[in-house]
Amino acid sequence: MRTALICAALLSSLTAAPALAAGGFSICAPAKAPIGQAPANAQAAIERARGNLARPPAPLPRLHTEGTLPGHGIRDISIKAKADHPITLDFALAWRLTGERAFIDQTGRYLTAWADVYEMSFNPIDETGFDALMLAYDLTKADLPTATRTQMDAFWRRMAVGYLDAMDAGPKNAHTNWQSHRIKLAAMSAFATGDEALIARSRKRYEAQVAANLNPDGTTFDFHERDALHYVTYNFDPLLMANLAARANGQDWFSHRSATGSSLPHSLDWFAAYARGDKTHIEFANSKIQFDRDRANSGQSEYAPHPWKPSAAVNTFAYAAALDPKYAALSRQLSERYLRPAPVWMSVCLPAKA
Repeated sequence: MRTALICAALLSSLTAAPALAAGGFSICAPAKAPIGQAPANAQAAIERARGNLARPPAPLPRLHTEGTLPGHGIRDISIKAKADHPITLDFALAWRLTGERAFIDQTGRYLTAWADVYEMSFNPIDETGFDALMLAYDLTKADLPTATRTQMDAFWRRMAVGYLDAMDAGPKNAHTNWQSHRIKLAAMSAFATGDEALIARSRKRYEAQVAANLNPDGTTFDFHERDALHYVTYNFDPLLMANLAARANGQDWFSHRSATGSSLPHSLDWFAAYARGDKTHIEFANSKIQFDRDRANSGQSEYAPHPWKPSAAVNTFAYAAALDPKYAALSRQLSERYLRPAPVWMSVCLPAKA
C-alpha cells in the first residue's frame, strides 16, 4: 500500500504538466455530438443509464482477474467492480444525448469515486476497461466541476506515464496482446492529457508493436501462440482504439508499415477472410498456453476447442471502418447478420462517413 507521502510526491511529479498540445481528449471531441442529437441505437444506453441513476459506484483499490479462475482470489469481486466502467460511459452518453443533469452528476460521481480509491497496478489486462472511463470523461469534461477535471487529468497523466515507463522497462509479455492493451491505455490517456511528449512515446511503442506482434503474412504472434481468433480480436481491438485516438487528434498511425512489411491494415485484411466466412477456424485446439486448458477444464467452455464465430468481429471491423472506409461494407454486413450494432459511443463520438 502506498503511503500518503509517496502518493503526494508522485501526484506532484505527474501533475507538473509540460507544454500541452491542442486537444486534451482521447477520442470524443466535444463538438462531435451536440446534446439532443441522439443516434438511432442510443436509446438502450439512455435507458440503462436511467435505470442505474440510484446505483452507487463500487470502486476497489485494486482489480485482478488476469490469470485467475472463477472463485479464486479477488476475481469475482473485481468483475463486479468493473461493471462500474460501462455504466459510467452510459451516464456520459445519456448526458450528451439528453442534457439531463442527473446523468452528468452520476458521471462525475463515478469518475471521482474511482480516482479517489484506485491504485494503478499497470497490469493491462486488469485495467483495459478503463478506456470506458476515458470516453466518459471525454463526453463530459467540459461540463464537470473544475476540481473533478483537475483530479481526472492527474489520474490520466499517471496512467500514461506509468504504462509508458513500464514499456520502457521491458515488461512481461512485451510483444503479445498485453502490449497492445498497454499501448491503448497509454495512447488514450496521453491524448487525454494533450502532452506532446507522452503522445510521441505512445506512437513509438505502437510502431514497435506493429513490428513485434504483426507478421508480414498478416498473422499475429498471439494467433500462433494461442491458436485462437479470439486472441486476434483481443489484440487488434486495443490497437484500433489507439489508432482512433490518434485519428481523432489529427494523427495517422494506421498506415504505418514496419521494416518487414507488417502493418495493421494488412493483418486486418488477413483476418477479414475469417470474418466473411471464407475461412473457418477451430479455437484453442493447439494452444501453447496451459492456462487456456485450465480455463476450459474449470468450465469456461469458450476456451475449449470450438468453431470461431464471426459475430466476435463486429466491434473489430466497426473500429476498422472508422479508420478506412474499405472496411465499411464488411462492418455493416457483420452488424446486420448478427443483429449487433457498433458500440453506441462510436456514433456519438465519430463523424459519420459520407
